[in-house]
Amino acid sequence: MKTIHLGVFEVAGPQVGGTLSWPHPRSSSARFHELDHWVHVAKVLDAGGFDFLFFADGYGYPSVAGDLPETAARGGINFPSLDPAVLIPALARETERLGFVVTSSTGLDHPVQTARRFASLDHFTGGRVGWNIVTGASQNTVAELFGHRTMQAHDARYDQADEYLDLALALWQDSWEDDAVRADASAGVYADRDKLHRVEFEGEHFRSSGYFTVDPSPQRVPVLFQAGTSGRGREYAARNAECVFVQGTTVAQTAANVADIRARAAAWGRDPDSIRILVGLTVTVRPTRAEAEQLRAEFEALQTDETVATLYAGNTGIDLLALDPTRDLTQLLDGADAGPVGQMGQSNIDRFLPKDGSKAPTVRQILDDLKGKGTRGFQVWGSPADVADDLERLMDEVDLDGFLIEPIFDPADLEDVATLLVPELRRRGRMPAAPIAAPTLRERLIGSEDYFTRRAQAAESVPQGS
Repeated sequence: MKTIHLGVFEVAGPQVGGTLSWPHPRSSSARFHELDHWVHVAKVLDAGGFDFLFFADGYGYPSVAGDLPETAARGGINFPSLDPAVLIPALARETERLGFVVTSSTGLDHPVQTARRFASLDHFTGGRVGWNIVTGASQNTVAELFGHRTMQAHDARYDQADEYLDLALALWQDSWEDDAVRADASAGVYADRDKLHRVEFEGEHFRSSGYFTVDPSPQRVPVLFQAGTSGRGREYAARNAECVFVQGTTVAQTAANVADIRARAAAWGRDPDSIRILVGLTVTVRPTRAEAEQLRAEFEALQTDETVATLYAGNTGIDLLALDPTRDLTQLLDGADAGPVGQMGQSNIDRFLPKDGSKAPTVRQILDDLKGKGTRGFQVWGSPADVADDLERLMDEVDLDGFLIEPIFDPADLEDVATLLVPELRRRGRMPAAPIAAPTLRERLIGSEDYFTRRAQAAESVPQGS
């Protein structure tokens, strides 16, 4: 019986998941500008035995017909947002065990900048940081913001991301020997020069020559997360990731994606069970099922077609409200120029284009399916026993290692999970009886296996079917 790992999916913005919830009296997420709001969230999670707080991040925003829609500004739909990485040292100081994972794209900063930032965060958190590696989000608006004339193609971004990580790993692992730091005040010697090594990297996309300026942090390398379930995204995860965040659609489709990631990892010479795979989960848990259903109904009453369409356009470049509601997404192929379609938000396009011979949903059905769901994963509600039953079933049927809780009413939903659901999961033996006191996030999530030595060995072989 697998232990359930729990993280929490957040953004430094008005609400999570591209759905509408901040105006509800149960929510205080409009206080996302305030440090005290995040300190409270972090303390709840730390005391509740959660493994980590995960921040999604990016520079983009929803765009319809090339501009920010009124719906996004009025509803706070994936707009505005702050930089969550600057929160992490303060939150680490206020907590004892909780890990912190933050998203950073491989499409903007140079790998040297990213390596330096995460090594610094690993020092400041005492080894409790992870990097969620993405190739970008809302790439059309990001390209415009950064003055890029074109948006890089989907699969090419992953090719670049492989090399990006290879260089970052070289900086973290190869520049300083383990005992290079002496910090000997009496001798006046901070570092042993003979144990510092120049990194020389010459790739197709990136070059670097010199010394990494950050001495080894507690983990040396942040825990490597990856989110993305396109075919190329799964291949990237199989090669590189220690933890994978998959999108929860149907149980069958999600299970197939999980099985594919583990099989691809085995082809890279990795132990497929060593990868921790988690899925997004929206939980409404109250003492009784009736109370949970009432809260869920209040949330659903806030959602509209316009909210759904704004979110989907920001993620995929597709304006659902501009399409024929009686036809499926293949109508996009009618035009000579599909624009950004297929080059961004690929997972949220593929999920509505079945490849098993089943009938694709119409645009109207997509709107209905996404209403109240947005980019959220699985949705469960009920009493603590009801929700625990659902989590155990998903763990076993999908072959998961845990969940990223995506709150609706923040932070009240997280308080309910910590005080109502976690004790039930502990009673069932699905979570440790007390919070794990592992010194680093990697040890807490994965254990002490030498993943990076094995990764270097596996990289020397070519995966089957690649």
